[in-house]
Amino acid sequence: MADAETSRLCVQIVWSHFGPLTAKVAFALLTRGRLSLAQLIRYTKMKPRTARVATLVLVQQNILWHSNTEEEGEMLEFNTLECLMRLRFGRFVWQAEQLFGSSGAEIVQLILDHGKIQQPDVVSRLSLNNPKSSSLYSQTLHKLISGAYLKPSTLLSHHSPRDKRIKYEAEEKAKITGFPTAKELREAQETAEARLKREEKEAESVGLDGVYFRVNFDKFNTHLRNKLIEMAAGERFNRSAALVMQATLKATEARQKSVSDARSDPTSTAAIAMLISDDEGLSAGIVTSIKKASSASLVKDYLGLMSAIDNPTPAGKAASFISLTENKVYVEFEIISKRLRRRVLEAVARERHGDDGVRIVRLLLDIGKMDEKQIAKVAMMPNNIVRPLLAALSSDFLISTQEVPRSADRNPTRTFYLWHVDLHKAYSALLGHLYKTLYNIGMRRQAEQEEPTVKAVLAKRARTDVAQDENLLSRMERDVLKEWETKREKLTVLEMRVEEAVFILRDLDKVGSYEDI
Repeated sequence: MADAETSRLCVQIVWSHFGPLTAKVAFALLTRGRLSLAQLIRYTKMKPRTARVATLVLVQQNILWHSNTEEEGEMLEFNTLECLMRLRFGRFVWQAEQLFGSSGAEIVQLILDHGKIQQPDVVSRLSLNNPKSSSLYSQTLHKLISGAYLKPSTLLSHHSPRDKRIKYEAEEKAKITGFPTAKELREAQETAEARLKREEKEAESVGLDGVYFRVNFDKFNTHLRNKLIEMAAGERFNRSAALVMQATLKATEARQKSVSDARSDPTSTAAIAMLISDDEGLSAGIVTSIKKASSASLVKDYLGLMSAIDNPTPAGKAASFISLTENKVYVEFEIISKRLRRRVLEAVARERHGDDGVRIVRLLLDIGKMDEKQIAKVAMMPNNIVRPLLAALSSDFLISTQEVPRSADRNPTRTFYLWHVDLHKAYSALLGHLYKTLYNIGMRRQAEQEEPTVKAVLAKRARTDVAQDENLLSRMERDVLKEWETKREKLTVLEMRVEEAVFILRDLDKVGSYEDI
């Protein structure tokens, strides 16, 4: 079950997209966990037909998982991650327009509106007013499918993967003789995950006839990740380095399927240089011994800079963007993702506790567990400042304590208290705060929209005659409408910034791991 902040945000998203009845269903499933349809009807106090229709809507939109087991029968479960992804739908449509033009944006928009839809229905709906455009939509749809931006909606996608993962892990653990070690448990987990992914891949390898397609969020998320990496390279070095990083990511873009990849597929310096025009002026961003260096030579220098080739230490590797192996270039997604998440953590610590708070967080991240006196000594800060600062950081879950008792009775007076940064706990706490912020933004938008004057003007603008000619609105009504649109735009920009931080902490946390979010 989701925590309180996540549940509130999901209920608000469902309410704003589908109305109050489906929000009742979402609230019951989020607060009570997995339920049967009969239990859902009892807890929501809805008519059976209404509950059935609301459930079908959420299943069609991929927000509910349903499974049929021998022990429990048919059960329904809320898909929290799928619901939260709806905040990113506008970005997905914009990305599709950038890649495939207006036809690609219309196709993605239609599929997002319907949840899942068959190929002939997409073409027939979009070319209804212009039959000659059916060939264009068919070609664009084929590009979206071949590029993995759309994927088949299979039977497995409607079942909670957690059930099968638990089942497969239990089967693998049963094969272990004796008391399992940590390595054997990790191998069992990886084997179960690989088996689950193999089944999903086999289920998705189907033809086009009679298949319902849905949007592949992972593929669209790779573009968002690549843009963040490009911006990080520009901030760390300069604009020319960002251009080289953009070309490096572009060279392997077609083979990037998910944000969970630990590193990119290999590419070559020549392939990267071909994607950079001679007019970009790479020589302005780096000093070389050659007056007129070639584009390939400059690209090689930038790649060496971003791979920290001059610092072959653990610190240098942790600060690198790429790795060079046998004339092949790899983008290290896992290393960059860890650094981006750490940057968010440090930004929150600086905002709430100032530079001294960031100094302590960095110290604990670099050295590990330390007691209060060691922190004060190494950080060169007085004890009367360190003590309340540690308590404040701990209250925000940015740092944690580890008890080390000196006696068997675990007497607090004879116990060492070591401070450290529990990254998983800290990131989970930050995600909770970000979800709360997104909920507040949504409530503020709703409150502004339901203000009596704005509500009356929006209702008038929705009329057919006013929609065709907005000059029918009075000057005062146009001013009210303009003010409302300005507020809505500001709230949308704020929501996008918060959602970007959520992407870094939640989606990039899956890089190189098998953990559930």
